[in-house]
This record gives sequence, structure tokens and C-alpha cells, in this order.
Amino acid sequence: MSRRKPGTVTIIPNVHIIDIAEEGKGVGKADELVIFVDKAVPGDVVDVKLTKKKKNFAEAIIETLHEKSALRTDPFCPHFGTCGGCKWQHMGYDSQLKFKQKNVEAALQRLGKIDTSSAEPILGSAKNRYYRNKLEFTFSNKRWLERTDVERDEDFDMNALGFHVPLRFDKILDIEHCYLQDEPSNSIRNSVRKYALENGLSFYDLRNHEGALRNLIIRTSTTGEVMVAVIFAYPDQEQVDGLMNFLKAEFPQITSLLYIINQKKNDTIFDQDVITFAGRDHIFEEMDDIRFKIGVKSFYQTNSEQAFELYKITRDFAEFKGDELVYDLYTGAGTIANFIAKNVKQVVGVEYVPTAIEDAKFNSQLNGIDNTIFYAGDMKDILTSEFILAHGKPDVVITDPPRAGMHADVVKRLLEMESEKIVYVSCNAATQARDLELLNEKYNVVRIKPVDMFPHTQHVENVVLLRLKEYND
Repeated sequence: MSRRKPGTVTIIPNVHIIDIAEEGKGVGKADELVIFVDKAVPGDVVDVKLTKKKKNFAEAIIETLHEKSALRTDPFCPHFGTCGGCKWQHMGYDSQLKFKQKNVEAALQRLGKIDTSSAEPILGSAKNRYYRNKLEFTFSNKRWLERTDVERDEDFDMNALGFHVPLRFDKILDIEHCYLQDEPSNSIRNSVRKYALENGLSFYDLRNHEGALRNLIIRTSTTGEVMVAVIFAYPDQEQVDGLMNFLKAEFPQITSLLYIINQKKNDTIFDQDVITFAGRDHIFEEMDDIRFKIGVKSFYQTNSEQAFELYKITRDFAEFKGDELVYDLYTGAGTIANFIAKNVKQVVGVEYVPTAIEDAKFNSQLNGIDNTIFYAGDMKDILTSEFILAHGKPDVVITDPPRAGMHADVVKRLLEMESEKIVYVSCNAATQARDLELLNEKYNVVRIKPVDMFPHTQHVENVVLLRLKEYND
């Protein structure tokens, strides 16, 4: 039974957490009410405070933790609980992998009617700290105040350089140390903040659109190269040159030092000019003896080392013999296409974003790969009967769509093409399951393997091999 506190707050006592939902919250029940509890772990016994109530479910936060789950562990980041990233730090990594596997299989079973009994074990990330190759930080003159800040009742600097607080677009959590990206990331961010404060550079006002400093992007690669891009809003050129010269002198390991002036009301930079202050306008990443050019706007998997494992699994699932025509749908910067090119006769890549396709073409040229061809445009518009007639019916289709999955017209075209094999790489098991149910008309799912790209989050990739039913008969 629940009890009321003043202000119509609903407290439900002694809720046993029995599972983890796909969005990462703990799941408990009170009578017939399903409750999704933030930061709860299966095995916890908690009193919860409801934050949202619907007919059949509610959302809640922990009011009192009575019994700690054996799966619980102490978060390693001091920003845990306020920062929007790494939401599963309070659960051991082995347990995270267990629930990711379970959630992938549950989505495929429930939404796609897929038999997952032969699903292969999830591949965990060898590194579960400092695994990202890109982070973007935001400057703000409205720092998020922790309760301890307020309780000190003293004047303090309201400038911040860090991450958006969840559900608060105008509040930025000032980050001292982030465990997502290796050095020199933390040193660069903290040095930029210190320089800006000491030299009077104004931090951006997200509501009034004023201020000099707006965003900071740091990209690193397994080759040891470092890219730093500072996005300004309304600076003096003297301020730009001062900060850029400071970074150049303080961090000689920066191989690509860039800046952008963005005075739009949103943070997107894809339509903005990039000025190279020092070094190259790009860095290089390497994977399986293939080099990839990475610009500040480039698409690239943010966990480089685990991306290599993901692409090896994709290649393994396809079982190339060397004479195949492959369509690589949603090819991005052609990473998979170039990765598999040496194993097949030809790869045709299609991607919506023109700049990504330019990167894909450059990466083929960079590596002397001459059996790839790339097209930019909306997938459902490009993948027509005429396109297939011109390029040939593919033996294998690799598809790696965004979280929304494939457009219904694309699924329809895949059914019409009747390629022998489809390797479907997905970052969202729910939309993947939806598409797999549609493809079931002509295809059987024969292999399933989840891959963890983002430790300490609920996100997980999943690779599925489909084979045309006539080849299974």
C-alpha cells in the first residue's frame, strides 16, 4: 500500500526490484502497478517516490534503500547521479552485460516473434572506462548547482564547462574529471576553462544567446592523434587567437586545432565553416591496416576498439567467399564498406549525408581501394528497381540504420531483392525486431550476437544474420 506525504507526494514502501527495463531503469511491482525506478538494481528493496503515474505503470525515484542488491557496486565517478551519462555505474559490468543480453533477446522475442534460443553470448568491451574517441562539452554561464553548493550559501562562479543536465537544456554540469575519454581530454578541458576564467572570456548564455565560448569538441584516435575544435559564438578575434595560441603552446600533441564561429540558436555545426588554426583539418584512425580520415564533422563509431570487434563479427556473419556484390546501406563514412572491400568483389554504399559519402570516397582512395562505389541520398529514394538493375542484385546486404530502424519502403525493397544474406547491425533492438518481423516473410534469422559498445549505459548493438528461406530449404 502507498502512503501520502504532504504535497500529495506518493510513497510506495518495500518495492522489490526484479528486472531492468530496456531504457535502463529498475522494474518493480506494487499490486498490478508496474513501477520503473531510476537507479534501482534487481535485488534492491526500496521505498519509492512516484514522479509520474499512468493507468498501468508509474515512474519513480528511490526514497529509501532498505536492502542493497548483490549486483550493486560503488560508482567510480563523482558526477554520477547528476550527469546524464554512465547511468549504470552503480551495477557491476558483468551484470550490465547480462541484462543487455536479456533485453535484446526479450525485444526480439516480444516484438519480432524471433526464436532467440541460439543467440550467442554478448561481447563485452575490453575497456569499460576511457573508451570513447569523441566528447563534446558545452560552455554555460548558468552552472548546475548541487545541493552542497546551495547549502554553502556563498558566492561562487556560475560558469561551467561540461555536460547538459538531463531534461535541463539551459543548465550545464561543470565536469572536473570524465571517465569516458582518455588523456589529454580532461587536461585540455580543465585548462581551457581555467584560461577562459583568467582571461575574461564570457561563457555562452543558452537562453539569451550571448557570450564568446560555446562548445568544445575533443577527438582522439588509436594512432595517438588529437583533434580539438573550439566553437565560439560572439568572440573578438583577439579572444580567438589568444585561446588558440594557448592550446597550441600548452598541448603540442594536438595534431588538428580548429575553431568554428556558430551564431545560430542551435549547436549543430554541420552547416558551419571550420577554420584550421594549426596542424591538419583531420586526424587518422586505423583499423585492420585501413586508415580512416576523421574530420570534426565525420561519422565514426565512438568506441574505436570495440568498433573493430563489431565489424569483424559483421564480416564473419556474412561468410564472404570473395566474389560477392555487397550493398552497404546506411554506410556513414564507409567504414564497414572499406573494411570488407578486400573480402568481396564490389561494395555499393548508400548514405543520406553527402559529407559522409565524401569521407567514404576519400577513405577508399586513401587506402587504394578501387572496388567501392558510394551514393548520397535518402535510402528509400535511391534503392529503386532501376538502381538495382544498374548495379546488380546484391549477394549480401549489410544494413546499419539509425535508431529509428529502416523505412518500410526499404524493407519492402529488401524483400523484392531476395539477396541470399542480410547482416543487420542495430543500435536499437526494438526497431530491429520490428524490421525482422517484416523480413520474416522471406528470411530466417540464423545468428544473433549482441555487442556492447557503451559500458555503463543501457545502450547495446546487436548483429543478426538473415538467410533467404529458399537457401535453408
